[in-house]
Amino acid sequence: MKFAICNEIFQGWNLEATCSFVAKTGYDAIEIAPFTLAKSVTEIPAQKRREIREIAKSNKLSISGIHWVLVGTEGLHLTHPEAVVRERTSDYFCDLVNFCADLESERIIIGSPKQRSLMVGVTSAQGWEWATEAFRKPVELAAERGVVLCLEPLAPSETNFINTAAEAIQFVGQFQSSNFKIILDVKAMSSENISIPTIIKNSWPNFAYFHANDANLKGPGFGEIDFVPILSALEHAGYDGYVSVEVFKFDEGPEEIARRSLETLKQAREASRSGSSNERSGR
Repeated sequence: MKFAICNEIFQGWNLEATCSFVAKTGYDAIEIAPFTLAKSVTEIPAQKRREIREIAKSNKLSISGIHWVLVGTEGLHLTHPEAVVRERTSDYFCDLVNFCADLESERIIIGSPKQRSLMVGVTSAQGWEWATEAFRKPVELAAERGVVLCLEPLAPSETNFINTAAEAIQFVGQFQSSNFKIILDVKAMSSENISIPTIIKNSWPNFAYFHANDANLKGPGFGEIDFVPILSALEHAGYDGYVSVEVFKFDEGPEEIARRSLETLKQAREASRSGSSNERSGR
């Protein structure tokens, strides 16, 4: 299990300064929101993509993935009644696959609640069919380029389309592709009527990424969520991917958010391992 943090937390920082601080704090990777670089990934040329890779490498960081992928874009929607809009959205996800691969990253986190919510008059069955079709080309390209699309179930307060881990697993399962999985997010799981450790257990091995945050929209350690059983559930599942800090309230500032979140996660990981060791020894 490795730890990452999202770059939009460092508002006003350039990528060099962000990666330097993230590395010195002890993270393994940086997660990148494309909107912090350009309005659209099609506006990020090959040379800039090489520079991003080199900045991460020079700080001995991996790029764990990209997220907030439709922020800043216009005219995109997965379940729009107009086929031309859905086709444009599908094409842009192909652009995102290529961008992600060009960064030598492997995960695309797909939340985008506003660009997938069902509009008035659109049924759940229609939305499901249209979104399925929109993902066909991106999933095929992802297989070619070694990228995994990770669909994020989100709370009903954010979207009316795919709200639970079980629904997300059912959706991606249609493709029978190792390049289409789900992501689990602590904030989002907090809206379900099932405990987070149980969701993790029930969802493995269908998730390929994990976002760590609190139900209060802040980072680990800034709220009441206990991360020990969460990290323990990930350990028991055999998850060895990234646990990435994603927050939505930046009151404490990027330095404090980054430091305390990582400290909380590392302490939870050690506590979960210690608990597992005690169980095996009978203590």
